[in-house]
Amino acid sequence: MRRLRDLRLVAIVAVVAMLAVSLAGCAGTETGTDDGTAGGEEAIKVGLVQINQQAIFFNQMNEGAEEAAEEAGVDLTIFNSNDDPAKQNEAIANFVTQGFDAIVIVAIDVEGVKPALQEAAEAGVKIVAVDAIVEDESVLCQVGVDNEAAGEEIGQFVVDYMADNDITDKNIGVIGALNSFIQNLRLDGFKRVVEADGATITQIVDGQNQQEEAMAAAENLFTAQADTKLFYTTGEPAMVGAVAAARSQDRTADVKLFGWDLTAEVIRGIDDGFVVGVVQQDPKTEGYEAVLACKALVEGEDVEPFIDVPIAIVTSENVDDFRAIFE
Repeated sequence: MRRLRDLRLVAIVAVVAMLAVSLAGCAGTETGTDDGTAGGEEAIKVGLVQINQQAIFFNQMNEGAEEAAEEAGVDLTIFNSNDDPAKQNEAIANFVTQGFDAIVIVAIDVEGVKPALQEAAEAGVKIVAVDAIVEDESVLCQVGVDNEAAGEEIGQFVVDYMADNDITDKNIGVIGALNSFIQNLRLDGFKRVVEADGATITQIVDGQNQQEEAMAAAENLFTAQADTKLFYTTGEPAMVGAVAAARSQDRTADVKLFGWDLTAEVIRGIDDGFVVGVVQQDPKTEGYEAVLACKALVEGEDVEPFIDVPIAIVTSENVDDFRAIFE
């Protein structure tokens, strides 16, 4: 009986030893996990602090960021601020507390966001700004468009349009977003060029970067400036609102719109002839480059301080190149 117990004990010890060897072998061959880690190392965590998810522009930026994150093995979290600067500051602080390695900021208030970014940088978080330029040492890389220079470019386009069409009544109305630092830069560049050519900005209305507000503002502007035929919009909500206002007031035959950011509705306006020229950015590339810059910075690599993403001015002649994006 005792011999039988001894044999059972030997068998149990042998089984335990074999299990230990098997588990050790499995641990040694691990190459990745379901949470995005590889080789036992945690993935780089990047937080994207977005302005809103209403505009197609920002959604395309998110798509580019997500594509880069998937390709590079980055753990990406996107926060929607719903046009609230205070929420952006809170999101930055939360990302720091949660141990994120890098933050991409699409700033609403480029001055008000600086203290939160500075605290993040002091905590060792790498900061990349997209679109809106945040002039601060905490920002290691800026990705996007020189908005003021692009405003000058679309301004020159309007100047050339007036000359080519023998327009002597150079009055221009503006649908803007006075709460947007970026869009104010676009307006500054535009005004500088058209006013140097003798044009007059008759009135600036505030669409507050919201489509419904922009439509109402555009309708009021069209009514107040009945003799004005040329109008400039500084962003996607303003352009979409102006297109809708032109249709609602049956003004598509006599107004000409210039501005920023394509949508399906804006493309139909180009097809119908009352939207003449639209600045089109490449937000998908902006989001893509921003995430890759974050990864490089966290890994100690050098990154260009400004990554320029070129614009195009879309007209009836080249709009076919952009249709597929908005189908």
